[in-house]
Parts: sequence; C-alpha cells; structure tokens
Amino acid sequence: MPLHRPWGPDVTSVVVLPTRVELDDGAVGFGFSWTPTIGAEAVLALLQHDIWRTAIGRDGDPEAIWQSVWEHLHEAGGGGLTTIALAGLDLALWDARARANGCSIADEIGIRHRSVEVYGSGVNLHYTTDELLAQVQRWIDAGHDAVKIKVGRPSLAEDVDRVRAVRELLGDDRRLMIDANQRWDLERATTAMQALEAFDPAWIEEPLRAEDLPGHIVLAGRTSVPIAVGENLHTRQRFDEFLQSGAAGVVQPNIVRVGGITPFRRIAAAALEHGVPLYPHLLPELSGQLALTLDGAGAAGIGPAGSVLVEDVEDAGFGELGALRGPSPVRIADSRLTQTGSPGLGLLFTEGFTS
Repeated sequence: MPLHRPWGPDVTSVVVLPTRVELDDGAVGFGFSWTPTIGAEAVLALLQHDIWRTAIGRDGDPEAIWQSVWEHLHEAGGGGLTTIALAGLDLALWDARARANGCSIADEIGIRHRSVEVYGSGVNLHYTTDELLAQVQRWIDAGHDAVKIKVGRPSLAEDVDRVRAVRELLGDDRRLMIDANQRWDLERATTAMQALEAFDPAWIEEPLRAEDLPGHIVLAGRTSVPIAVGENLHTRQRFDEFLQSGAAGVVQPNIVRVGGITPFRRIAAAALEHGVPLYPHLLPELSGQLALTLDGAGAAGIGPAGSVLVEDVEDAGFGELGALRGPSPVRIADSRLTQTGSPGLGLLFTEGFTS
C-alpha cells in the first residue's frame, strides 16, 4: 500500500498479507499480517509453510490453538517475524468466530465503551517545522485534544525548538506526546528529557532500543515523564518484564506484532493488573475495535481514569489508502472512534492491491 504521506525516504509503503481460514463446519474468516517495508517475504513464507502445516486439522478456537502454534514457531524466534505471521492466523480465526455469531469483533469480545478517544499522530521527523505545525493545526481543526509528534533530530536544540513551537500552537490545555522511535542511548535520552520536560509531554515513547530493559529502568528514575513502550515488544513475556520492573508508564502493543487478538488480550489483562494504561499502537480500524472492549478501570492514564486512547496516523488508515473492499468497520469524528457494526473484523482488502 503506497503511503500518501511517506514515513521517510525509506518507508513509502506498508505491506498487508491478507489471510483466509475455513473451518470444517463451513465457517470462513479473514485476517491479515502487516509490516512496514521489512520482512514481508519472510512473513509470507512462515504463513505458507510452517503456520499452514501446523494449523490444518487443529482446533479452530483461536484461544485454544494460539499457544501451541507459537511454541511450534519458537525455534524460529519467540517474537518478531513469527508473531507477525501468527497474527494472520489468529485474526482470521477470531473473524470466523464473530462472523459465525453474526456480530462485530468488538461485540463478540464484549463492548465496554460506546466510543474511545482518538489522538492525532504522524511520522513527521523529516518535516520542516512549518510542515509540522501545519499538521498539528490540522489535528486541532479536526477536534483532537491530544497529539503526538516525533523527536530525535540530529541536535537536541532542533528537538527543543520544534517541541516548543508545537506546545505554543497547542496551548496548555491539549496533551502533547513525543516519540523518539528508539533513536537515543541512555545518556542522550537523559539529557533530552531534562530539556523537554519543560513542555509537559504526556509521555515519551520508545526513548531507547526496545530490548534495553535495564536502560528503561534507569531512565524511568531520571525523568518524571511516563515512558511508553510496546510498539516493538512482541511477546506477553516481554510486556510482563517491563510492567514488573516499573519502567513502563504506558504500554502500546501492536495487535499484529504481538501475534493477534489472543495475546493482545492477555497483555491487556497484565497491564490492568499492574494499573498501567494500555493504548494500542497504530491500525485504528483494528485497534479501535479492540479498544472498545478494554477494561481500563483503575489505570490512571493520560486522560480520565479508565479512558482509552487510539492512535490515528494522518492519512495512513486502510480506508484512507483505498485498500478496503467495503466500508471501514470504524468511524472517527470529533476525535472519537465508534464501530459501524461490520461483521467480524470488517476488514476485507481490495484484491490485487499493489504498489
């Protein structure tokens, strides 16, 4: 899928691998795996060979089959390509279950919110300051009370100037989140946060390499800004480690990268147990539906206690990219997301869509 707003010179498109499962009772489900630029061929090979051979003849209940298939794939890695591929199976099985029951995936799991808040997000580190401010103004005009921008420019002074300009445009009442996309080491992150705390960021996302749990623990003790992690954590075990350490102030699992709805729900339960807010990463047509089912009680997050935030990257939704065969399963208006009631996941991709 070519992106209308490239995420950088090396990320001009994202790849979706649609999946289909048929159960022996005739039920059919449709899911997908997803990755920006890297690893699509490897994910396809895992689906066509290892996952296909493992799944045939097994229980069609996604919660019954997920663990054993993950354990089978573990020799190729506990997470990353393996869980991205496994999501293709898991999502299709959940879709089949909901379609068989004649309802949306949110209704199948259980609705807890009529609507959830959406925040404006963009991959904008390569934007000029004027382009960045124009994007933020579009989010304000759309009614967003929370926005997220990228940090991690070559010099800290550039980051400070850009964040200051965005904060001045937003005013004091709107929430501003910043995302470093793993660009800093511990010392750079410490120095950067000492400077950026003045602009009252609601969280700092991925300040360090995702694998660096010790570094996150140290940084959490050096900044008052909550640290958001999870975009590049791929297993329930890794989320548990960050939650138990106290390093995670917000968790952001990507439903595809963790292996689908089944592990996402387990991660959500762990976050709730630790009182840490969970805000799904990207893919609002899927994440938004799951967000409607989340129990956020007791999680004192960025908004009111129990509230949920969904990320909407500008001009990057499946519907906006023209990749859906039918209407979107979610509707976003006035910074709120609601479901449309489409059966199953409601995500059927245009056949033959290529870049």
